[in-house]
Amino acid sequence: MNLCYRVLAIVLLMAGCFTCCAQENTGVPDLIKQGIALNSQKDYTAAIEKYKAALTTEPDNTQANYQMAFTLFTMGKNTEAVPFIEKATKGGNTKFTAAAYSLMGSIYGGMGQTQKSVAAYQNGIKADTANQRIYYNLGVAYFKGKQYNDAQVSFADAMRRDANDAGSVRMYALAAFHQNKRAEALLGFCRFLTLEPNSPRSAEAFGNLQNILQDGALKAEAGYKPTAAVKAEAAAQSKAVTKALAGFAIRRYASAADLLTAQLTAVFKIQPTGTKYPFVDYFNQLAQTDNMPAFARYISQSAVPESAKWIKGNPDKIEALQSWLTANAVNH
Repeated sequence: MNLCYRVLAIVLLMAGCFTCCAQENTGVPDLIKQGIALNSQKDYTAAIEKYKAALTTEPDNTQANYQMAFTLFTMGKNTEAVPFIEKATKGGNTKFTAAAYSLMGSIYGGMGQTQKSVAAYQNGIKADTANQRIYYNLGVAYFKGKQYNDAQVSFADAMRRDANDAGSVRMYALAAFHQNKRAEALLGFCRFLTLEPNSPRSAEAFGNLQNILQDGALKAEAGYKPTAAVKAEAAAQSKAVTKALAGFAIRRYASAADLLTAQLTAVFKIQPTGTKYPFVDYFNQLAQTDNMPAFARYISQSAVPESAKWIKGNPDKIEALQSWLTANAVNH
């Protein structure tokens, strides 16, 4: 979750908005363009000098203040960046204002000021409710502050705006996992592994999935204070998952993948369709098909050598699984 690179993408987008945000003085736009070019070359000191020159002429120039704040943020000078980003949020079009608040959230996050970071992202969402990345960043801010339920809600909002963003799905699952909401976490990790089955993050997610299937629960963290409602929800989900998996500990299967197939099929089927949990209907429908053996091996390929070998030897079954995944959209 390198927020610096995510913010850089926004900066490049904002560079394209330059014409509509800059004022008529052609000297200032040229200075800002030169600063952006220098920043992309990582010549931050020279870039700052360009922005300073632009701001000497136009102290309230939205673009110059934004670019100055971003460069200082990139250099780790968050405190110095604050006054510039505050000015940048005062002007510009809707999308630019949203981007400025998003950068402000990252700056305050870098300073360890979680609540100010959260407030900035919330203002960004007010400016642009369709901006998926700000919902994601807000979720990260909540997550860092151990406000896991709020984080889960924000990541769910991000998923609704981009169902195929693996990062949002992964963080949604982790937020649920940290609350011991075993059903939501399990479904989330399965969805993430569907999108990203073979990466370092995949191996971590599969480990968390195995923890859930083995009736594991995270110990209470210092500073985390779940509400009574969250505790009750976590207990209800744990009971449902435990019931679905009852008896698996004494059953014998030919391979770990066969056991995983049976376990996931049982959990997917026991979740009532139409519930508030994301991915319930999606995986319930998958469990009714013949694709579950391929699915179990597909999501475990990063951690189970036998699964990776099986995938190579059964391309037809993987193709059938992929066809089903393509034909069936995720229903939140």
